[in-house]
Amino acid sequence: MTKRWALLGALMLFSHVVFAGDVANFINLGFSPDAKYFLFGEYGVNDNSNPYADIFGVNVSRNTFVPDGVESKTYSSEAGVGQDGMGALFTLFADYVPISKRYKIDHMLSGRDLYLLVNGEQPKPRLDFRDFVSNDQYIVTLNQFTYGSGQSVSSSFSIDLTIHSSKGTNLHYTVGLPNYHRPGVENYRIRKIILAPDKRSLVFIIEKHVRDKSGINVRFMVETVRTDL
Repeated sequence: MTKRWALLGALMLFSHVVFAGDVANFINLGFSPDAKYFLFGEYGVNDNSNPYADIFGVNVSRNTFVPDGVESKTYSSEAGVGQDGMGALFTLFADYVPISKRYKIDHMLSGRDLYLLVNGEQPKPRLDFRDFVSNDQYIVTLNQFTYGSGQSVSSSFSIDLTIHSSKGTNLHYTVGLPNYHRPGVENYRIRKIILAPDKRSLVFIIEKHVRDKSGINVRFMVETVRTDL
């Protein structure tokens, strides 16, 4: 019995360490009709009970943010019990509408999920799956490296992508910036892979674990690639 309670206490302590920070919610805000641009956001409530939101506009073919495409804000109002911060996203998006219109984002065009990491599932460094609509096979390998620890930690990553096309061709790509060190980020995991409406561009939704004095916070970023499918 003593060992059982000791184990339970250790698990509770581990859970506290892992989730001491806050976890953002990811939202797909849509593509432009030509799939050249993609819009996504994240929102949540920080440790001070303040709602926050971030919105990002991405040039899919270049894998870069569009000019003036990043908006972030933390609101001074205190979130009530049970609130998840979505109101912060709606409030921020009201100011973002002109940018969304500039790039002709259609919120109904969200693409099609090729892969989804289910909550509670252990992430794998190598994914091997088939798109049963096109019959293309995807092999995705996440390479990540961590430098330092604690408050001084930083990390980098890249994605090796191989596509065995149903047309008989093999395509290879390196996605991301393998030599770019992100301060404060401890690790990454691929949360979702989206096939854009043009059926050739891919959007990798990356969950990143960011350490600060409050613990580890979960935030999101994307990497994109336009393939030769």
